[in-house]
Amino acid sequence: MVSRWGNSLGVRLPRALVDDLGLKPGDELAVVAATSTRIEVMKDVRRAQAVDRMRARRLRFPESYAFDRDEANAR
Repeated sequence: MVSRWGNSLGVRLPRALVDDLGLKPGDELAVVAATSTRIEVMKDVRRAQAVDRMRARRLRFPESYAFDRDEANAR
């Protein structure tokens, strides 16, 4: 079901899909393909992969670190 969410539209995801993709609040999804009757999504793991690459370089993060794209791009 599509619902209004502020000035945007939001889609509720079935629990089975949430469980299958291992989603939690704040995760991002990428639309892989779409037709007029079907939308295919996948969990966007690029942010987690970037953090993993930084950790592999032994960069230190505060214990409470969480990347915030909006904050990083604020002007």
